[in-house]
Amino acid sequence: MRFANPLFLILVVLVPLAGLFWAFLRARREKALARLVAPALRTRLMPPGVNLWGLQAVCILAGLFLSLFAAARPQWGKTTEKFVERSRNVVVAIDVSRSMLAEDVRPNRLERTKADVADLIDSLAGDRCALVAFRRTGLVICPLTSDRGFLRSALEQLTPESAPRGETDLGSAIRAALDALDPAADDHNAIILISDGGDLRGEALANAELAKKRGIPIFTVGIGDPRVGATIPSEDGRGIQKFQGQPVTVKLEETALKAIAAASKGRYVPLATAGTAETTLGAIYRKFLRQVAAKEQNEEAERAAERYQVFLIPGLVLLIAGAALSKGRLK
Repeated sequence: MRFANPLFLILVVLVPLAGLFWAFLRARREKALARLVAPALRTRLMPPGVNLWGLQAVCILAGLFLSLFAAARPQWGKTTEKFVERSRNVVVAIDVSRSMLAEDVRPNRLERTKADVADLIDSLAGDRCALVAFRRTGLVICPLTSDRGFLRSALEQLTPESAPRGETDLGSAIRAALDALDPAADDHNAIILISDGGDLRGEALANAELAKKRGIPIFTVGIGDPRVGATIPSEDGRGIQKFQGQPVTVKLEETALKAIAAASKGRYVPLATAGTAETTLGAIYRKFLRQVAAKEQNEEAERAAERYQVFLIPGLVLLIAGAALSKGRLK
């Protein structure tokens, strides 16, 4: 046996002590009465058989004891509960190429993305999420789950080394995201692709068309400044990356992201360089992805069986009986 509210057990222990204190006060009062009233008069005031104080006290104390014990919510055994859960499946594909280390978004594009995906995870409300990291190839780093702690742990470990080196391949990212989703539930699925852009080489548009056929919208999120280029830290961390002696600069390239969103019947959302409540991924999720139909799933959960009724019902009966034995009722 275990208790869901064990603090009430302290009050349960106090009930017998309260009963003893009550009996002590009663005995002291009767002794005081004996000194002031003649025995014959006491018999007339309280004839034999009418004094039900002892029974009333037992009923009230036992009722309090059982009621407080029930309030502690004793549990033993197991019970299986069936419930209907509405859920959606969302795959978040995150670009981890070195251009995502540009600092036109503070502290940099990748860290801002991770912070906003953490905000999205807090907005899931029972929906399942998977994480995909991509550069040259897309890799599933966390399968579909509603475990927010597991998702956050996988998210925190994201670095440019989480995916194979090479030019950013948006098509590979979409393919990995599609593979992470169950085709049997495509009307409840969606993909969020976060990147600073890239070209449409490979199978990006073809895979976006495949997502459209499966009824999976792709919400592309562009991060970075599309107007002003930003430098990238060098791999040794001692300066900025250069090519032929000139600093390498990268801008947000929106063309490919817009094309993918249009081809899949999704939406392109530019993530502002300055974070606001309206441009976080959590806000985007609540505004757009909630349009994706929720799937009703019959779930079963095994929980400890509540047994408070066994003690509460007799406790209430005894309290009512104690009230019925009051002097006013037996006048």
